[in-house]
Amino acid sequence: MAIVVNLDVMMAKRKMSLSELAAKVDITLANLSILKNNKAKAIRLTTLEAICQALDCQPGDILEYRPD
Repeated sequence: MAIVVNLDVMMAKRKMSLSELAAKVDITLANLSILKNNKAKAIRLTTLEAICQALDCQPGDILEYRPD
Protein backbone atom coordinates (compact mmCIF):
# COMPACT_ATOMS: atom_id res chain seq x y z
CA MET A 1 0.00 0.00 0.00
CA ALA A 2 1.38 3.40 -0.96
CA ILE A 3 -0.13 6.65 0.22
CA VAL A 4 1.37 9.63 -1.57
CA VAL A 5 1.26 13.12 -0.08
CA ASN A 6 0.70 15.72 -2.81
CA LEU A 7 1.26 18.65 -0.49
CA ASP A 8 3.69 20.36 -2.87
CA VAL A 9 1.06 20.32 -5.63
CA MET A 10 -1.56 22.03 -3.45
CA MET A 11 0.97 24.53 -2.14
CA ALA A 12 1.92 25.45 -5.71
CA LYS A 13 -1.75 25.84 -6.69
CA ARG A 14 -2.29 28.18 -3.73
CA LYS A 15 1.07 29.93 -4.26
CA MET A 16 2.03 29.29 -0.64
CA SER A 17 5.55 28.70 0.62
CA LEU A 18 6.53 25.97 3.05
CA SER A 19 7.36 28.47 5.78
CA GLU A 20 4.07 30.32 5.28
CA LEU A 21 2.10 27.08 5.57
CA ALA A 22 4.11 26.01 8.60
CA ALA A 23 3.22 29.27 10.34
CA LYS A 24 -0.49 28.97 9.47
CA VAL A 25 -0.70 25.33 10.57
CA ASP A 26 1.55 25.84 13.61
CA ILE A 27 3.83 22.93 12.72
CA THR A 28 7.60 22.97 12.53
CA LEU A 29 9.21 23.53 9.16
CA ALA A 30 11.10 20.24 9.58
CA ASN A 31 7.92 18.21 10.17
CA LEU A 32 6.12 19.87 7.29
CA SER A 33 9.10 19.16 5.05
CA ILE A 34 8.93 15.47 6.04
CA LEU A 35 5.27 15.43 4.98
CA LYS A 36 5.95 17.27 1.75
CA ASN A 37 8.75 14.89 0.77
CA ASN A 38 6.66 11.73 1.42
CA LYS A 39 8.88 10.63 4.31
CA ALA A 40 6.13 10.68 6.96
CA LYS A 41 4.79 7.39 8.31
CA ALA A 42 1.71 8.98 9.92
CA ILE A 43 -0.21 12.23 10.14
CA ARG A 44 -2.57 13.36 12.87
CA LEU A 45 -6.07 14.16 11.74
CA THR A 46 -5.86 17.51 13.49
CA THR A 47 -2.74 18.34 11.44
CA LEU A 48 -4.45 17.22 8.23
CA GLU A 49 -7.47 19.34 9.14
CA ALA A 50 -5.28 22.40 9.77
CA ILE A 51 -3.44 21.90 6.46
CA CYS A 52 -6.73 21.56 4.58
CA GLN A 53 -8.07 24.69 6.25
CA ALA A 54 -4.93 26.69 5.41
CA LEU A 55 -4.90 25.49 1.78
CA ASP A 56 -8.70 25.58 1.38
CA CYS A 57 -8.82 22.00 0.10
CA GLN A 58 -10.07 18.51 0.93
CA PRO A 59 -7.95 15.66 2.35
CA GLY A 60 -8.28 13.85 -0.99
CA ASP A 61 -6.55 16.79 -2.67
CA ILE A 62 -3.47 16.10 -0.54
CA LEU A 63 -3.52 12.33 -0.03
CA GLU A 64 -3.54 9.83 -2.86
CA TYR A 65 -3.53 6.02 -2.83
CA ARG A 66 -1.31 4.34 -5.40
CA PRO A 67 -1.31 0.54 -5.43
CA ASP A 68 2.13 -1.07 -5.43
